Amino acid sequence: MYKFDFVAPRSPEDAVNQLKERGPGGKLLAGGTDLLLQAKARLVKPAYVVDLGRLPELARLEHRPGEGLWIGATVRMRVIQQSPLFSGGFSIVADGAKLVGSIQIRNLATVGGNLCNAAPSADIAPPLLAVGASAEILGPSGTRSVPLDDFFLGPRRTVLEPTELLLGVWVPEPALRSGGHYVRHTPRKEMDIAVVGVGSSVTLGDGTCSDVRIALGAVAPTPMRAVRAEAALRGQVLSEELINHAASIAAEEAHPITDVRGTAEFRRHLVEVLTKRTLMVAWRNAMQGGVER
Repeated sequence: MYKFDFVAPRSPEDAVNQLKERGPGGKLLAGGTDLLLQAKARLVKPAYVVDLGRLPELARLEHRPGEGLWIGATVRMRVIQQSPLFSGGFSIVADGAKLVGSIQIRNLATVGGNLCNAAPSADIAPPLLAVGASAEILGPSGTRSVPLDDFFLGPRRTVLEPTELLLGVWVPEPALRSGGHYVRHTPRKEMDIAVVGVGSSVTLGDGTCSDVRIALGAVAPTPMRAVRAEAALRGQVLSEELINHAASIAAEEAHPITDVRGTAEFRRHLVEVLTKRTLMVAWRNAMQGGVER
């Protein structure tokens, strides 16, 4: 390792001020599960590190009935996995959180770190995209809200400016008859990253699918929505045949690469299989009023 300055801000605003005053070369530290590995591998060489892990404002987890769910940037994956708040229409978020690393890693890994690391395979990104979450960002000029659809710019790249930090994500209250599900494929059961991940949410109304969101991970430079597949379902009476059709469209929308972990053709096949699987579970959950599986 090498020397760098360690900064312990007193508040999120102080953290932003430190980034502004100290200038380029800073890195934000939350759980450290990504940053530490990257620093050891010399992929990043921060001039200074700003510790966000001791700021209670960023660890807040709050449900406002009728409005939605606030997830602070430093909320741990294990907290999400175990919290009763993540049931019903919010359970899809826990589906992703419980797959991150091992229990030991989930005790450290944070929502903000998983999102800001901007890996295409991030397990928390597709579930949050599927429920229409937005990112709340703090900078020198104040706060701004960015739909998570627009948050990712590329591998390891987000809309965050060098003097900004992620405060947390806001998840809108799901409709009464809505449900969701996230699954991924990995060669190993744990301690692996997704070859493909798919999160789907379904809302029913008046006998039809009133809304649907399908989010794909590890098949493009960023987590992405399968918007054409969604359009094939929205406003329609759902059936297994229609869901099969939408899943095939989602596979066409994916832009996977071939690498050591799988071919592009294999990844497209997985998109079709997992999209069908998540839509069927989400549909069933929605018919049950959004209750857990």
